[in-house]
Amino acid sequence: MEASTLKPAEVAVYFLKAGIAKHHDRYESVFFKAVLAGIMLSFGGLLSEVVSGGAPALTLTNPGIVKILGGFVFPVGLVMIVLQGQELLTSNMMVQSRWNLVFPMAVMKRVVPWWSLPLNFLIVTFGNLVGSLFFGAILVKYSGVMSADPYDSYVRSFAIKKAAEPEWHQIFLRGIGCNWLVCVAVWQAAGSRETVSKVIAIWLPIWTFVACSFDHVVANMFSVPLGIMFGADLTVAEYIRKSLIASYLGNIVGALLVALPATYFYLWDYDAGGLRNAEAGVVDRRDATPIDDIDEKRR
Repeated sequence: MEASTLKPAEVAVYFLKAGIAKHHDRYESVFFKAVLAGIMLSFGGLLSEVVSGGAPALTLTNPGIVKILGGFVFPVGLVMIVLQGQELLTSNMMVQSRWNLVFPMAVMKRVVPWWSLPLNFLIVTFGNLVGSLFFGAILVKYSGVMSADPYDSYVRSFAIKKAAEPEWHQIFLRGIGCNWLVCVAVWQAAGSRETVSKVIAIWLPIWTFVACSFDHVVANMFSVPLGIMFGADLTVAEYIRKSLIASYLGNIVGALLVALPATYFYLWDYDAGGLRNAEAGVVDRRDATPIDDIDEKRR
């Protein structure tokens, strides 16, 4: 009987192969997948703000419950991204950052050049930003779905709480906690073999990070600019300096806290030439089996 989940070593190899596939994908394909990911995540962000902003009385009496409810609905965005195979910056930070350790082998085998990592980050960052801004401006601001009280005031106050009130180091540290959980969610989803399990695997960590008010750089690309569009006392320069840069760097560190231990535990003996033992808990080169050949031509 086939196991319901992949073993951790198998998930590690899956992400290694995913990193190669991402490198060989067409640049415009990566960009448009990133645009769609920004839009999908913004759907989750909007739903979370509708739930949280629509309960001002409950916020005054029981703010913890409002955070729990807002966090509960947010994961719909990442679920859609994972199931559709789109490009989200924060999960790519985990997939691509593995090359930091297997990088010398990859270069020697001419599998992935050194510039693959920053190029992927650049394309996906701008794609996610375009999608988030498009969604915020066209489907929220100009559609009027959040233009009446209490929603418009909540949109402004939420942006201030995310980008103006916290100190730079606080946003950075919140970014670490956020992407640690996001990458755990993506890892767990990759190990699940069927859709319901993938949804649950994603939902719980994402629910946790949103309810705990951690900072996700792409989610903030929607919520903070939206607050600025609605007249929040915040400039674009302040948003970039504090929220965008701090959460971006914190998210990278959070991704490494998942990627580096996984590399150490499961990929330390990975053969860049194509051999890998995927037996969980046992690393024995005698049992190594070939992984699938990867077409190195750009599709």
